[in-house]
Amino acid sequence: FGIIPAMWKGKSYPSLKPLSSYCSDLYARLEFMNSWLQTTPPPVFWIGGFFFPQAFLTGASQNFARRYTVPIDLIVFQNENMPKDEYQNKPKDGVYTKGLFVEAGRWDKKKKLMKESEPKVLFTNAPVIWFKPLDRKDLETFPCYECPVYKTSTRAGTLSTTGLSTNFVVGVQLSPIRSWTSYASP
Repeated sequence: FGIIPAMWKGKSYPSLKPLSSYCSDLYARLEFMNSWLQTTPPPVFWIGGFFFPQAFLTGASQNFARRYTVPIDLIVFQNENMPKDEYQNKPKDGVYTKGLFVEAGRWDKKKKLMKESEPKVLFTNAPVIWFKPLDRKDLETFPCYECPVYKTSTRAGTLSTTGLSTNFVVGVQLSPIRSWTSYASP
């Protein structure tokens, strides 16, 4: 029937894809992990390729906490949307990530802000995002949209002990869509 067998779902990563797309995605994940294991960690990580991306981000926080002897519970991420799609070197602290999508909007690299989506385009690729760990006291505040990141587009999941959906990964700070304010003008 072209669907993921039910017995796989309990042991696999969450996916809404039909069986053929799921298999293609699984092969891409295996290739990503194998390349990493056979060589060195990539400069840009495919965050969608992880079974549990929250643990990967926790690892980035732990590396920062150890390097600067900061208690891990004081570590937060400041996100920076990067101008290029590929990088040869990893950042000094944190991780570059790719593989996220924006629903009902798009990132304008030149203006460095969110824009309305193009007509009839529901999903667009997000830019490479730098998850830059910081001590909470060093976090810069700026007007932004705290964009939730989910494992699947349904956003559904069960509530975990944190009070968040098990499908929720992290919030990413994006500059707001400035053109939306223009609708109030004649």
